[in-house]
Amino acid sequence: MAAWCDRGSIDRRNYNRYGTKEMSANKKVLDDEENELRNPAVLLNRDQRDAVELAVREVCEYRAYLLHAVNVRTNHVHAVVSAPCKPEHVMDSFKAYATRKLREASLLSRNVRPWARHGSTPYLWTEEQVQRAIDCVINGQGNQPFR
Repeated sequence: MAAWCDRGSIDRRNYNRYGTKEMSANKKVLDDEENELRNPAVLLNRDQRDAVELAVREVCEYRAYLLHAVNVRTNHVHAVVSAPCKPEHVMDSFKAYATRKLREASLLSRNVRPWARHGSTPYLWTEEQVQRAIDCVINGQGNQPFR
């Protein structure tokens, strides 16, 4: 998270669900997270976001994953994917392809590590869950790329 953006905090049990209000910002949580960063936070510009989206699409095409939706933000990526493997493997593939594509296009220097160690990889068990996730990724992120 970046200090310039007054974003909400995350509490997966009570907030962070599409259609519900955001949890208010928690400066202590933000400060704690920023203090744990090994490198400065990476904010993707338009060209970088386009490259990351292309990489996600290439992974899905190459591995025959079904990409339902993708939304690349300045500091994270949302994707809804059906794949015959664990979501962590899908996410790791996205990160690897995106990093390679960014570096090949000279959009990211070799010494920058753009991704967090892990990420959110929930399983979607029902068609309703998949449809809600698609709607959230396409319509629930706002118009600004920094949400």
